[in-house]
Amino acid sequence: MSLQSHLSELERRHEALDRELAESLASLSSPDERIADIKRRKLQLKDEIARLKANGARSVH
Repeated sequence: MSLQSHLSELERRHEALDRELAESLASLSSPDERIADIKRRKLQLKDEIARLKANGARSVH
């Protein structure tokens, strides 16, 4: 898998978590633990995306 396709997949998963978080926040029955888990997974993906982009930019130069 190329770096670009891997980044695209991570960004797609991050967007899916965005939608899942919005749905959970709109639902009064979603437990706080679920919302915290979604936020944690989003942050992990965001960190990985940023790390890969930074490493990819360094390897281009």
